[in-house]
Amino acid sequence: MPGAHAVNKTHFLKNDDLRSIVEPADPNESAFTATKVIITIGPSCQDVDTLCQLLSAGASCARVDLTWGTLDYHKQSLNNLTEAMRKTRKLCAVMVDTIGRELIINREARLDERGWPVHEGQPIAIAAGHQITITTSDVEANADEGILPISYPKFTSMVEVGDTIFLARYLVTGSDDSSLYLTVDKVTDTDVVCTAKTSAELDGLLTVFHTERSADSLENSQNDLPVLCEADRTSIEALSKDFDIDFVSLSFTRTAEDVGQARSFMQKIGQPSCRIIAKLETRQALFNFPQIAVASDGVVLSRGNLGLDVLPEKMALVQKRMISSCNVLGKPVLLTRVVDTMITAPRPTRAEATDVANAVLDGVDGILLGAETLRGRHPVATVDTILHICKQAEKVFDHHHHFERLMQDAVEAADLEDEPGSARALLHRDTSTRSFADSEGLSIGVSPPVTSKGAQFHTKVPYMSKLESIASSAVRAADKVKAALIIVYTQTGTTASLLSKYRPPMPIMTLVIPRLKSDTLSWKLEGRSAARQCLIERGLLPVLAAPSPSGEMLMEEAVELACNAGLVRPLDHIVIVQMVANSFVVKIITVDGHGDSIQPIRPQSLVDMIKATAGVDDEADVNLENGSVATNTIGGAGNPMVHGSLNRNSSAQIVEPSLRRTSLNLAANGKA
Repeated sequence: MPGAHAVNKTHFLKNDDLRSIVEPADPNESAFTATKVIITIGPSCQDVDTLCQLLSAGASCARVDLTWGTLDYHKQSLNNLTEAMRKTRKLCAVMVDTIGRELIINREARLDERGWPVHEGQPIAIAAGHQITITTSDVEANADEGILPISYPKFTSMVEVGDTIFLARYLVTGSDDSSLYLTVDKVTDTDVVCTAKTSAELDGLLTVFHTERSADSLENSQNDLPVLCEADRTSIEALSKDFDIDFVSLSFTRTAEDVGQARSFMQKIGQPSCRIIAKLETRQALFNFPQIAVASDGVVLSRGNLGLDVLPEKMALVQKRMISSCNVLGKPVLLTRVVDTMITAPRPTRAEATDVANAVLDGVDGILLGAETLRGRHPVATVDTILHICKQAEKVFDHHHHFERLMQDAVEAADLEDEPGSARALLHRDTSTRSFADSEGLSIGVSPPVTSKGAQFHTKVPYMSKLESIASSAVRAADKVKAALIIVYTQTGTTASLLSKYRPPMPIMTLVIPRLKSDTLSWKLEGRSAARQCLIERGLLPVLAAPSPSGEMLMEEAVELACNAGLVRPLDHIVIVQMVANSFVVKIITVDGHGDSIQPIRPQSLVDMIKATAGVDDEADVNLENGSVATNTIGGAGNPMVHGSLNRNSSAQIVEPSLRRTSLNLAANGKA
């Protein structure tokens, strides 16, 4: 099967000397962590001071969860986040998590002094063997040990005798007692009579999950609730009027059509640039995963609910396969439920620490923290611990294997592509666009269809786009010359995302240059949202840069910023990716001996770099007059530099700028 070789990743330690464990860490080691951390704002971290600490610790995105809390509370949360960003001068993306198809037990609640809903009374104690009724007839009734009113009026049509129902506190963790398994004994028009299989004390917001009854297929009836309930629509529209929403996390996404509906709604309310993140929580989402992954802008593996619908022994395989598929597509993938014990404890368990590290090795883009920061006792320590674990795992991530895996995909896809117009192409038209994505269960091509951007950015499916070809070549160049940093100029973040897809071992500083956009009635400066949307993608360090008449001046400022942040040292190489005069350019520059400027690259050193990057023979013809190398053949899968000089789609140039200390408005984010 094409691409089958790439399913498994190999991560191993070449040195079994464990003395490094007790050695002091490199002082520059914590300058940047590629893996992102997304926090959930709640009572434990809503105040400005705690949010400042979280941003300083390295949190890059903040989530507000509409499932619990009032609209006014979420507005105050975002106001506080804005103030925290102003104080720390750090960018932070905003993610709104929807209620969606969540089934909720109705309980009376009051608002505390901060506006957070708090349930009255004592927790509901349920003993194993106790009989309890979930009812749809009286939704205003008070929940107690005998009856639980549910918000969904058609709940009785979903279940059958013998089914298992999971009832738990919202954002329940494995260490909580507020979780209960029920077996359905009787179903009437309005009631579902159950027997408790376990004992529990039910407290907080209680949600219901109908676990899948079948072993290998989808047999359960699903609720017919819309993917965006009325409360979701009202809240998102209200929040978008006062705040910039970068992502909508679509709870209980089942199909690609759900993503399309959410995208249409965001366009309708004037937020077309908002990205839709599909939150996968049920087995139905797994069955439709290939289509969902293509339609969405990213994926959240909600392991809490997903773990209820998947056998425990299968969960690790499901996680690895889905992360691998998202890596192939270049879609950000986030993971939940990693350090549950840090809700109360100051340190994670050994299993949790290993789980976080394995997620990084699998290729995850970020870790999404829920109850850990929403109601946990140690929100700042949790973020700090997660990032330290991720940093250590990134050290042993097999970057070469990941890169070659994606390159082999392009080669195999090319081998399967027949010559246009040939008999074989006409006879086997349905198999001519197979790619590695097919081996991952994705019936799609790699490249999107040609858009208004023109053929310059696109090639035929299944070959990678020209822009992606440049990105992969830049990553290869950075690896070959052992660069300390990649700097990319972008307006939409597309090029930066493609660089992130290939997981280079060095940070990717993303210079986002704002641009004016007109809708015929008004002008709008765009760019901040593109910078923030990079904050959930692995390895990206977005920087907002004021427009400059000189690209070299901007580059010098970026290098100076990188030096001050500890990302580069004297004599380190830096790879630059930019567009000059409608042509893609890849530059290799070197930091000077003082570590605060750029020194010219010696011609012979430049030749050596190009040879190492492109596989040029030592006997290749070298022409340094135009800063390029004329070659006979330049190898490398996905490398756009074939037969000729490096000056059209990719260019290596000699640069000799002088450092001009100007005051551009640069605001970097990350653990710096």
